[in-house]
Amino acid sequence: MSVVGLIFSNIHDSSIPELTSKRTMASVPYGCRYRLIDFPLSNMVNSGITKIGVIAHNNYQSLLDHIGTGKDWDLARRSGGIKILPPFISAYAGGSSSKLYTTRLEALYGVMSFISRCNEEYVVLSDCDGICNIDLSKIVDEHAKRQADVTIVTRKITEDETDNNDGIVVSFDDKDVVTDVSTYVAGTFGVEVSTNIVVINRLFLLSALRDAGAHGETHFYHDLIAKRLRRAKIFRHLCEEQYIQIASLESYFSSSMKLLESNVRDKFFNVENRPIFTKLRNSAPTIYASGSSVKNSCIADGCLIEGTVENCIIFRGVKVGRGTVVKNSVLLQDTFIGNNVSLNCVITDKNAVICDGRVLSGHSTMPFFIPKGTMV
Repeated sequence: MSVVGLIFSNIHDSSIPELTSKRTMASVPYGCRYRLIDFPLSNMVNSGITKIGVIAHNNYQSLLDHIGTGKDWDLARRSGGIKILPPFISAYAGGSSSKLYTTRLEALYGVMSFISRCNEEYVVLSDCDGICNIDLSKIVDEHAKRQADVTIVTRKITEDETDNNDGIVVSFDDKDVVTDVSTYVAGTFGVEVSTNIVVINRLFLLSALRDAGAHGETHFYHDLIAKRLRRAKIFRHLCEEQYIQIASLESYFSSSMKLLESNVRDKFFNVENRPIFTKLRNSAPTIYASGSSVKNSCIADGCLIEGTVENCIIFRGVKVGRGTVVKNSVLLQDTFIGNNVSLNCVITDKNAVICDGRVLSGHSTMPFFIPKGTMV
């Protein structure tokens, strides 16, 4: 069964402007050593999808640096492999037509040439704001068995979610046939929303894109999907795996803290035959100096810990000075923390510097954020 993957790298940049001002949503660091794109990429590779296009918009230099040739995902191939698809603008475009895409459907318009050149029977679409470890091959097999045109992977909204305001509610009958798609209303529980993982027949997608483009349609669900519910075979598939939605800086922080729970962490990183791949770096082991203390934390290699660390996610190359106490925080790569510093509920972006004696504290619902390269 032949499948090509398409990953949207920028669609949800506005969800975390603090972390996406200089990078794509796809390249936001997560879980000590990963980037958000590692999850959809690994899901596809683990499911046998070896031809993947990554649709970019802007700020994708860090994404290029992270993916490289794709060898860390076994995607450095002559046939297939991974391809970055930059935003397409004709050299003769002018006026409003020269603007970059703003919606999922407009992004697909820009890569129609890539889709049309593919020979694969099915296309798997995926975003980068959802963290899960899912077997896509089973969904594709189910899609083929049903002879479906579209299969939308859904998840149930839980009561602890408060910031998923732009989801798409998927309604369906007792045979999993989708009957309606609508905008999610905040505070509504017990419904299923799209994970934005979609399996779709390639020829059906091309035909639908041409028709939608001819009619000036711009929304993937409200236009392309909703208008074809009665004349196409569109099904829903419920995601039973652990799923975390990154919809704000607060949810990024809370989901990072959940990784400190072994039962949650195992559902992402310790699934048999479904590892999460990332760019490998040969860094020296972390040094824990005499007198340091570390409790319930995930710490990457290449760090120097001289103080106290509790309930933290710490990325590569971070230095924690003597007499410093860091609790309930996420410290991104190469953060430098001086001596006698106190941090609680803090997120630091890369290369942040916190000088000696500083006391900074946020709250679990509103973490204190320090931008990239900032000195405090």
